[in-house]
Amino acid sequence: MSPTETSSSTRREIQVEIPVDEVNRETESLIQKYQKLARIPGFRRGHVPASIIRQRFSEDLKSDVVEALVPRYFRKEADKQGLIPISQPQVTDLQVKDNEPLRFKATFEVMPEIKVDGYKELRAEKPEIAVTDEEVAQSLNDLREQHATFTTVEGRALADGDYAQVSLDGKPKDGDGKPVHMDEIMVEIAGKDTMPEFTTNLRGASAGDERVFEVVYAQDAAEQRLAGKTFTYTVKVHSIKQKSLPELDDQFATQLGEFKNLDEVRQRIRESMEAERKHAAEHQAKDKLVAELVKRSEFEVPEALVDRQIDMRLERGLRALAAQGMKAEDIKKMDLNRLRVGQRDQALQEVKASLVLDKIAEEEKIEVSDAEIDKEIEALATQSKQTPEAIRARLTRDGALDRIRNRIRSEKTLDFLYRQSA
Repeated sequence: MSPTETSSSTRREIQVEIPVDEVNRETESLIQKYQKLARIPGFRRGHVPASIIRQRFSEDLKSDVVEALVPRYFRKEADKQGLIPISQPQVTDLQVKDNEPLRFKATFEVMPEIKVDGYKELRAEKPEIAVTDEEVAQSLNDLREQHATFTTVEGRALADGDYAQVSLDGKPKDGDGKPVHMDEIMVEIAGKDTMPEFTTNLRGASAGDERVFEVVYAQDAAEQRLAGKTFTYTVKVHSIKQKSLPELDDQFATQLGEFKNLDEVRQRIRESMEAERKHAAEHQAKDKLVAELVKRSEFEVPEALVDRQIDMRLERGLRALAAQGMKAEDIKKMDLNRLRVGQRDQALQEVKASLVLDKIAEEEKIEVSDAEIDKEIEALATQSKQTPEAIRARLTRDGALDRIRNRIRSEKTLDFLYRQSA
């Protein structure tokens, strides 16, 4: 029997008939199991007649027969018809009658037909990468700032250019929001990144002084919890510090690592910035290549694959929230259905891109070797301070090895597309 193609090009429906002899054989086998386990008043355990089992457990037997035979015969019929299901089958029109074949219909999704034409004609943008002397100088100055030293000043009050070492407590004036508490932080008086209220109220203070003042945050404040709010701060000045920057000379270069002089530091900075920009430009160019490939490829994407991708995106997002300190009870309160809807468009594009790259990899015979998988596992082991064997066991258990193999294959395919687009 040939499969029925539904209105969707990726959905198939097959009708399956399980021979009555097979149904009866499975039923008899189950009856024997029930006889060993059933406890029925008036009969010794293991000696309940089959007729009583059939009568007492009629519906349970039918349910167990379905559970045992339907998956097995569904796979058998799908294999026979050369179909590879990528979703759990939806079983309908189930007919289970005594001394008759067991019949059912199963609807499921299969991979779409994907054609990738013209990918060899794609051209990627390859902009010129340039780093100016001014940018190198700024980066060198940032390094100098990182190596600044602070010395305590005594016998005078805070003045512009000084650093106040303080602890502070901030409370929302209207009581709506979480309080702020910080210990041992440095506030630069009249610094370009210092809020004016802190400069105004701390200027002229001495070590040991305490100041109370209000800060009104703008609606577009970088930190969301502070935006548009007024906080009352109690700030205790512990000490007054002056910042000293190291001289930009060859001695400073030797402090930064294995450098002989400042010119070597400048060269390393330039090379690092060029490599970073080249990587970013390549990443952007590859994204555009993939977007163009997806745009050119019209095919229906199975919902099962989109759902799986949404699951992965949500799992990553929730893990990130937990890593940032969000409490488990707050995560549980989140509206996951709304989040799923919000992730769908991006997940759909990601699945499309993955399928297109997979097809190109197939066309170009791009494969991933066991050595490449081993290298990935070793990197994960080093990162997580575990043995490669432990990492492999976990990835195998979680079914993640195939995902890693597919990711590496996609990356290799993208590299191929980028190189051949030159």
